[in-house]
Amino acid sequence: MKKFISLFSALSMAAALCSCGNAAVTVPNVDINGDYAKSQSCGVKIGSCGSAYASKTEENANPLIANIFCADPTAVEYDGRLYVYSTNDQQQYDAVGSDGSNTYEKIKSIVMLSTDDMVNWTYHGIIDIGEISPWAIASWAPSVTSRVEEDGKTHFYLYYSNSGCGVGVITAESPLGPWTDPLGEPLISTSTKGLKDCPNPFDPGVCIDENGVGWLSFGGGKASGGSEYMPGSARIVQLGDDMISFASDFAEIPAAYFFEASELNYINGTYVYTYNTSWDTRLEWENKKYLRPAACSMAYMTTRTPLDPDSWEYRGDYFKNPGEQGLEYSNNHTHLQKYADRYYLFYHALFPQKSLGTEGGFRSLCVNEITVNEEAAEISKGTGTKKGAEQIKNIDPYKINQAETIFTASDISYTNSEENGNMLIGGNNGSWTYVKGADFSEKTSAFAAKVKGRGRIEVYADSIGGECIAAVEFDCNEFQNVYTDKAAKIDGVHDLYFVISGGDMLFDEWQFISKSK
Repeated sequence: MKKFISLFSALSMAAALCSCGNAAVTVPNVDINGDYAKSQSCGVKIGSCGSAYASKTEENANPLIANIFCADPTAVEYDGRLYVYSTNDQQQYDAVGSDGSNTYEKIKSIVMLSTDDMVNWTYHGIIDIGEISPWAIASWAPSVTSRVEEDGKTHFYLYYSNSGCGVGVITAESPLGPWTDPLGEPLISTSTKGLKDCPNPFDPGVCIDENGVGWLSFGGGKASGGSEYMPGSARIVQLGDDMISFASDFAEIPAAYFFEASELNYINGTYVYTYNTSWDTRLEWENKKYLRPAACSMAYMTTRTPLDPDSWEYRGDYFKNPGEQGLEYSNNHTHLQKYADRYYLFYHALFPQKSLGTEGGFRSLCVNEITVNEEAAEISKGTGTKKGAEQIKNIDPYKINQAETIFTASDISYTNSEENGNMLIGGNNGSWTYVKGADFSEKTSAFAAKVKGRGRIEVYADSIGGECIAAVEFDCNEFQNVYTDKAAKIDGVHDLYFVISGGDMLFDEWQFISKSK
């Protein structure tokens, strides 16, 4: 079992044991697959519970995940769910420790998260680039897209920085993989035929336009003859029909004060290129329509003819450095995503790291809603906050919910399951997860959990130490669905705490059962 950061002492909050864990008499009509067993008394007790990770309390939706460092976001929607991928800063942290620095060279994996409500996030584990692409030096700053192809299946294409010297690509038929490397080598490197004057061809940004044509932007460094004002190294290329080759020459995007973090969106017939500006002093500025961008801010440009460098129009900066927004200064990398008829800006920030016991430059993912005028392809000024995005739909407690789908938690660990992209929750006695906004719209009759090991789970509504609405106790060597028909009567929308006894127990899924079933 891989234990992630757990540096906080318990705040001695008594978790009252509830007597609702025994004597289920019938197997409820639940959806979790597998055999069922009733909750039984095994002598397992839960003691005091710790506080939430100091990096993310119950009041703030940022960062997305409290106990895993990750950065450089990208996202894709599939089947009504939003999947987010990011640089795995946690891998660097695990290699160098809390006193080490995030110099990125140990990172050869990509973190996978997903949501359908923008506040409760499912951690799906990692994409192991080191195993899939053993030639890769590192894997940073992914960019993902998808399309339905002739076989009727949705295919996913994820591009990533091969350190600072190129771009790799992996593909899958599911947003959770399994992923494969179709080329067995970089898609782009400094020696790629036709690519000139791009010292650091990294930080890819991909989009597919309305004609089904793929486009890839990338770049970094200063071209020969480039300047601080116009480094001359941002590039774009049309991808081939297979999405892993090229169908055009490489063209320059004349991005002022360009540094890194290329990304592409396609909005209402317009190609929208976003990038991170440098820290350099803005001594030169020729654009009379827009003000010069703030240092290390995110800026954007637009065009309808992406291979014509003269067609690109600078449109201003839209997201200042997180340090100018009270979230600590850092590098800057955003992803603009439309989901559920709203636009969101994903970004990373350093503010959680101190509360997790380090100041080594380890970043955490965040998201806030942002306004986009689609007709004009105009991005309004965005703001980063600890409060983050609002919940756009409630959790349905009567369907199967993953134990690793959480808002925040205390002292938990993750373990890989045999199912791709499915993680298991573990921890210590008194560890807990917190799920925001579960809508009990029906009368509740029972509760079931898919578990393994010897342990106990107690479910509380709205606060630990408040009403225990269900509890199951178990002792099983293999995964089993354990249930109780002694769930408390509850209605309306409530936040849920799942308190576990820890030890060797693993927690996979949960579901409440309504009397109507």
